[in-house]
Amino acid sequence: MNSKLFGSVLLIIGTTIGAGMLALPIATAQIGFWYSSSLLIACWAIMTISAFIFLEVNLWLPANSNLISMTERTLGNTAQSIVWLIYLTLQYSILCAYISGGADIFHYFILTMGISISLKVSAVIFTCLFGYIVYGGIRFVDYFNRVLMFSKLGSLLFLIICLMPFVFTSNLGNNAIHEVNLPSSLSILAVAFATIVIIPSLRTYFGDDIKSLRYAIFFGTLIPLVLYIAWNFVILGSIPLNGDHGMKQIIHSSNPTSDLIITVNALLKSNLVTILTKIFTSICMATSFLSISLSLSDFWADGMSVKKEGKEKLVIFAITFLPPLMIVLFYPGIFIHCLKYAGICCFILMIFLPPVMAWRGRYGQYLKGYRIPGGKFLLAFLMIFGIGMIGLGVSNV
Repeated sequence: MNSKLFGSVLLIIGTTIGAGMLALPIATAQIGFWYSSSLLIACWAIMTISAFIFLEVNLWLPANSNLISMTERTLGNTAQSIVWLIYLTLQYSILCAYISGGADIFHYFILTMGISISLKVSAVIFTCLFGYIVYGGIRFVDYFNRVLMFSKLGSLLFLIICLMPFVFTSNLGNNAIHEVNLPSSLSILAVAFATIVIIPSLRTYFGDDIKSLRYAIFFGTLIPLVLYIAWNFVILGSIPLNGDHGMKQIIHSSNPTSDLIITVNALLKSNLVTILTKIFTSICMATSFLSISLSLSDFWADGMSVKKEGKEKLVIFAITFLPPLMIVLFYPGIFIHCLKYAGICCFILMIFLPPVMAWRGRYGQYLKGYRIPGGKFLLAFLMIFGIGMIGLGVSNV
């Protein structure tokens, strides 16, 4: 594996594994480890196939083409306008969440050094610091992300190893699926493999090196699958479903994620776990922020038909970072409302849209090039599945 491919795999892992990983066992606890593992594998397969189909459509266009050009080429101007709205709602909502969470963690670390600043100043510093890294381009992001990913994966693996001795197989048994909010769980599992947004940026990085792009997507999603299953194994195996401090109690808590961390810390009786969890969460914020910001800036460059150079580059990065920063500073409640629709946006863009574009390009416009096997059956299945997930998402808003 060459250096560029290695870095790209880490970029996809950084996009995929976010701070929401802490919520994964909470969402699947009542299903049980074996059922949740089966659903994770199924969601991984569907989301990875969707990513490959997205790559197929992207390869029909020149390098530097993003979702806007892809939609216009295959589906026309009306669909393009809808995608503009959905994509920007999704990306800005996520960026607001990462700026808000990143600023909170940055504020905490600054306070530990005896420096007192406001959360608003912390948000500005966090955005400027990591925004500057994104401004340096995908190669700069790649190398910086590698440093963060080693710490991120190292802390996660250490937590998993520490919890292994506390796993009891009796806690891993299957539970009744009808007792859990399965639509909500499926939504969380599907979004856990959302990697499509970074693919156009990787295409710019690799050009038309299809083999490397395929390897990056496959291993970049397979590694998170293995880590998700391992994480679920140690959490669901070490914390019983019922009883005091059990998973059911955590699920119904007003602060389930923090309660899970407290329970794990009490189980291991180690302050090191708390420190590692904070490190893991903070690095998750940083790596995901870098990937999402890079994807959004490339999206804007494609949508505005400009190159990320000179004054145009400054404009691109201003419209990438200023709106979410202003929302966090002055209208912090808006993005929380928007996040309710983030899952629906993910299903539209990452499950339903790729097969629709591929169908139109293959059988309506007869575009030639790299093609995913499976034919019309696979595309129809993904479209039906996407519609189902969108319906589940709407029912849970």
